[in-house]
Amino acid sequence: MFILGVYYLINYRLRIKKAADLSKDALYPKIDDEFNSILLPIEWKEMEPLAKNTKSYQYVKWGTLIALLLLLALLWIVLATEWLGSSFFSVVYLFIVIINSIKHRGNLFILSKGIILNGKFYSSNQIKNYQIEKIVRWHELYGLDDRVNNAYKITFKIKKELFPPNYIVVKDSAYLERMILLLDEQGIPGMKEKELANSSVGNFTTKS
Repeated sequence: MFILGVYYLINYRLRIKKAADLSKDALYPKIDDEFNSILLPIEWKEMEPLAKNTKSYQYVKWGTLIALLLLLALLWIVLATEWLGSSFFSVVYLFIVIINSIKHRGNLFILSKGIILNGKFYSSNQIKNYQIEKIVRWHELYGLDDRVNNAYKITFKIKKELFPPNYIVVKDSAYLERMILLLDEQGIPGMKEKELANSSVGNFTTKS
């Protein structure tokens, strides 16, 4: 369990670093209005650049080091005491808390040959399709934030991905249409512009 935790933290750190380097060549978003068009789940904050000088990136950078030190301390306590035998679930809980505490803010960058989704790069051939839902009344996201109402939820399905990454929300159709065009140019299947114009809510996927 300790080895898996260390591997996850280091791999996550390297993944964010790679994404930060690749995001410099993103086709979308590039300007402030395009960044502001994307809302991130839970807190519904507008997307920010994935740069090495941002607070979120620095949090992952130094947080990974601190988390590794905490895991080492936890391992030492387990090996030096009988805590594991008497409080197995407490050890597991602390382990999970430490691992999950290092998270970068969500993001979506469209590149020429793939996307960056929540800090991880996926090439075009790794993406099975994308699905779009308009957030109207009775949608699960409707009412969570005024900016989310009547916006668009976009979810990517990734091939051979056991736990698919989270979705993002695009504020209006003008920005979404731009994103669809860029995805279509890569051959990534999804909802077409005519379907978008005529739809009110639901999932749309073209043939793969």
